[in-house]
Amino acid sequence: MSSSAGIKELIRHSHLVFLLFFIDTSSPAYGVYEDISNALSVPNFITFAKVNVMEHNEIGAEYQITKTPTFIYFNNGKLVEKVHGDDPRQLSSLMKQFQADAEKFIKEGGTKASSSASGVSVWLGAELPRGYSDVSNQIELQRSELLNVDSEAGSLRVLFEPSKPSALSGGKSTSKDWVESDTDEQLMLFMPFQSMLKLHTLQITSLPPQDDDDDEAPMRPRKIKLFSNKPHNLGFDEAEDMAATQTIELSEKDWNAEGTANVPLRYVKFQNVTSLVMFIVDGDGDSEKVRLDRLRLIGEAGEKREMGKLEKIGDGPE
Repeated sequence: MSSSAGIKELIRHSHLVFLLFFIDTSSPAYGVYEDISNALSVPNFITFAKVNVMEHNEIGAEYQITKTPTFIYFNNGKLVEKVHGDDPRQLSSLMKQFQADAEKFIKEGGTKASSSASGVSVWLGAELPRGYSDVSNQIELQRSELLNVDSEAGSLRVLFEPSKPSALSGGKSTSKDWVESDTDEQLMLFMPFQSMLKLHTLQITSLPPQDDDDDEAPMRPRKIKLFSNKPHNLGFDEAEDMAATQTIELSEKDWNAEGTANVPLRYVKFQNVTSLVMFIVDGDGDSEKVRLDRLRLIGEAGEKREMGKLEKIGDGPE
């Protein structure tokens, strides 16, 4: 992704966005960007991107970049500050403000803090397996795709929100922070990764309303098929017929008090994973809708993969 429209999409959908406009990858300021991006990424919450203004001077012109490196910080779509990297005091002040805003947002969101691979507190619906961490920050959200999703509920990005689901916080959210299927109970989620992953566990949170008299209330997922290392999303008929890397069948006993199923994966089959397709085949009930509130990928992250010219957090230099 190397367009102004792509940057605007990041700013519109992420809470905090940190942009770097650069020419020279060997500059100290570029190294500072790499360090903070590797420490603070959280999908749909804290997003990092960088633009080589020599290759994309039209983007530099739109953002009035007269010197490089230049850092621009957006908070909830609003420009907070624009700093040139040759001013170390201003840059240090910007970094401190950015980190403080990130922690403040999480606390105000009422999250149940848990440690993630990004170093930022993220709500988890279940305990982490010993020796593994939340690697959901490695998902390339811009290239991810969710099929058969109800447009009146949330987008796929809400699945990776760091905050506690509103259904566990009194339902006070001003918008729907969950996804629902649309025409039937099936969902197809494609997740490409920024780095090679070793996946150990899926944590799936589903909190449908507890109204037994409502036949149209969404259900929790029951049967799930996982496909690793696919270059793109699958069609529903294709996924029905294809042999899965792993098939999961959930029952009522698999869901804890936080509405989360902690699903162990066949670890030997999920080594060197560059993408994952999760196919919700059906739900646990008679409704025609399935609901997902949060999704966490648990495992280990390896080396970063090469990305496009506009890159999100942690991608290697061009």
